[in-house]
Amino acid sequence: MAGIVKPPGAFAVTPHKVSVCILLQVYAPPAQISVPFPFSTVNQHNRLGLFLLSLTKSYDDIFEPKLDELIHQLRGIGGLLNYWLTDHLTSKLLALSSPDDLFNFFSDMRGILGGPEAGVLEDDQVILDPNSHLGMFLRRCILAFNLLSFEGACHLLTSIGMYCKEAISSCPPYEAPHLDDSSNDLETPPEYENMELENLVFEKVTEEIEAREVVSFHLHAPQALVGLVEDIEVPGDPEFKHGGKLREACHYAHPTSNTLRDLDPSGGIFLRTNWQIQGFLQEQADALEKQGSCFSLNDFELMLRQLQKLAPELHRVHFLRYLNGLYHDDCIAALENVHRYFDYSAGIEGIDFVPPASGCNTFGRYEIALLCLGMMHFHFGHPKQALEVLTEAVHFSQLQSNDTCLAYTLAAICNLLSETGISSTTGILGSSYSPLTRIGISLSVQQQLFVLLRGSLKRAENLKLKRLVASNHLAMAKFDLTHVQRPLVSFGPKASIKLRTSPINVCKELRLSSQLISEFGSETSSMTTDGAFSTAWLKNLQKPMDSQVLSQESGSGSNNAFQFCAQPSSVPASVLQLVGSSYLLRATAWEIYGSSSLARFNALVHATCFPDVSSSSDTALAYLKLIQHLAVFKGYKEAFAALKIAAEKFLSVSKSRILLLKLQLLHERALHRGHLKLAQQVCDELGVLASSVTGVDMELKTEASLRNARTLLAANQFSEAAAVAHSLFCMCYKFNMQVENASVLLLLAEIHKKSGNAVLGLPYALASLSFCQSFNLDLLKASATLTLAELWLSLGSNHAKRALSLVHGAFPMILGQGGLELRSRAFIVEAKCYLSDPSFSVFEDSDVVLDPLRQASDELQLLEYHELAAEAFYLTAMVFDKLGRLQDREDAAASFKKHILALENPQDEEDPLANIF
Repeated sequence: MAGIVKPPGAFAVTPHKVSVCILLQVYAPPAQISVPFPFSTVNQHNRLGLFLLSLTKSYDDIFEPKLDELIHQLRGIGGLLNYWLTDHLTSKLLALSSPDDLFNFFSDMRGILGGPEAGVLEDDQVILDPNSHLGMFLRRCILAFNLLSFEGACHLLTSIGMYCKEAISSCPPYEAPHLDDSSNDLETPPEYENMELENLVFEKVTEEIEAREVVSFHLHAPQALVGLVEDIEVPGDPEFKHGGKLREACHYAHPTSNTLRDLDPSGGIFLRTNWQIQGFLQEQADALEKQGSCFSLNDFELMLRQLQKLAPELHRVHFLRYLNGLYHDDCIAALENVHRYFDYSAGIEGIDFVPPASGCNTFGRYEIALLCLGMMHFHFGHPKQALEVLTEAVHFSQLQSNDTCLAYTLAAICNLLSETGISSTTGILGSSYSPLTRIGISLSVQQQLFVLLRGSLKRAENLKLKRLVASNHLAMAKFDLTHVQRPLVSFGPKASIKLRTSPINVCKELRLSSQLISEFGSETSSMTTDGAFSTAWLKNLQKPMDSQVLSQESGSGSNNAFQFCAQPSSVPASVLQLVGSSYLLRATAWEIYGSSSLARFNALVHATCFPDVSSSSDTALAYLKLIQHLAVFKGYKEAFAALKIAAEKFLSVSKSRILLLKLQLLHERALHRGHLKLAQQVCDELGVLASSVTGVDMELKTEASLRNARTLLAANQFSEAAAVAHSLFCMCYKFNMQVENASVLLLLAEIHKKSGNAVLGLPYALASLSFCQSFNLDLLKASATLTLAELWLSLGSNHAKRALSLVHGAFPMILGQGGLELRSRAFIVEAKCYLSDPSFSVFEDSDVVLDPLRQASDELQLLEYHELAAEAFYLTAMVFDKLGRLQDREDAAASFKKHILALENPQDEEDPLANIF
């Protein structure tokens, strides 16, 4: 955005600052109480105050806004007040026709400041506190004007005249009347026409700039760099990380006098400054981390190489090339560029830095390099190398007294231990931060993870790293979700301990993490400044709420709920991303605990409120949860339609969540329809996607093995299915994946039930129930109870009442939170229990059997689950035969035959998911 160049050096009065002072006089006029004129409501008055606060804090561009741009921003105040403020501002500016007018204006500005000399004030009088931000701004303006010489005042007066002329000349014809004032002459006053101060000022500025030896532009290749940055859409107001440095090094552009006069606000051609290029690179880094592989690898790499060739001193380019390789799974390129970045810049440029304790070497940042290298190994699935590098980073952080880096490194180690399967860390993790190992106590990986989590959380709280504190609370909630509480030291007398997870602790940690949004103020390593906040506020102000609603309806624009409900919002994107992550973790927790409705609600909140600030991976996860909910509760037709929409939004790359969801739905549907060949192909594809490295992609490996065993079970290959399930149980036990073990034990019970070995299946079902109780897996517990009832029923009709009691005990959970398949299974088992009970008479109460069977058959047809649907129709036909209802019996028998034929002879029709990507 082109505008008026800021003068370098100390604080100086400019036409823009005079405009702000005029608006401050409107906001807090002298001797006015309550809501001053022209404001009709307190809300309008407060909105102007917020606008002025943000306007005085916003400093992220080398240009100050022109008058027409300021008027455009004023439109965000709303209502008829826009026209009054515009007319008042322009008329006051045009009324400044002499240096005496300027002197009187700044003298009057002292009257709106409060203080001991202000006298007795009314309770509701609007007055500026001299120590507030607006008060300090006004005092600086008054002081700067008082320091001006007579020539400087004349120069300011001439600049104000040009400031107004450019605004009127650039206004559309229909807006000119609002800026015109017939009582004021727009030309320069006659007594100053011959002074030619305007040309004198421009020539003087040009001479001073030419005389400078050090300029912040890359003048060794100006034409090429201009062409490069013109191809790149560099925003006029990038969010800089270091506002203090920007104020110290407020370099300005070097246009000629004619160019300076003719700059076009819609996009003039000028050379980009170092800070603007840095801001662009930071913006691209944020976009890379958010969108990942959606960037074109070769195109982005080509642009970065050109920029590196033109400006080799920009070492952040190496960091972006590292990120580009990282998110495109190019390990060699990522490793090479991360080494280059830290070799050339020593990690100083572009990374938030907190100086270590005095007396230590502050130049080298080897520990930061180790942290990045460890995270890169973790991303590429090298857990052992990552753990070794991160452990070394811990040692160097301690040697350099870099507490901030140490806190982040401990958090990275915690994330590594929780996300990858590491059975032992002996010889890798040191003992300097684990007090229990010093007394010879051996800790498991899970206990070490717990100790590290608590230590990382405490360290982040002491350093006041609020975002890291919130992230650690999420990690603690995730740990409590899948680990039972047990003492670290297991000797000495102790009371009986219930080995169960604690949902209360999970909810507590999630709540503590979400409180960050109300405490996102400054921290020791603040990455964003007030100036960036205010600039975001001004940007949002240009988009009224009604236009945002329309943009949402048309499918374009931002869907940020914070902008919609509380616009404008200056909450940092990193804070909103953490809050969004807490909702995703809530959804996962409720899935595990068995509340499908609450899981869907939290996933919907994330998909609706946080799509603009979350990474594409997190957004895809929210969509995945919603589509899975549709498949379970509405059938595959609804899920296919939603998946098609999601496929248009996200790219189908290797290991992407949408691709995994596609394979999961294909496998479920193939099993239900009897397409065992297709189901086996999907299992093979899932297995190929998982990494061959031990401990990496454990969830994907577990998923592939579970589905492989289910496919073998559907093909009646019981021994092979049992072998796969047993191997999977051993792997889950080795890596302490106890929640997954509950599902594996239930699968083993199902295998023995279908093979006719009900007695052997009972211990597995009971063991699965025990796991479900320990980890509060309520919905899985209901499914295990249903399997246990079927096993008892398989032992003979004398166990029918016990089985029926188990089914009725599980019904509240199944009917409240279960999907179509689980409810249908429950209805069929209930009917079988009644029919197997010798004391039950179909003639006395046939509806007790027919109603659940009818509901089960309807829901199973939505799922196209031919095997269970055939069983439901078979039982229905038997009941109708006993009742003598022959026509109903024939109809049920025909439906039974249709599903059996469909199961034995699956149609090879084109799958609706095959070509949607």
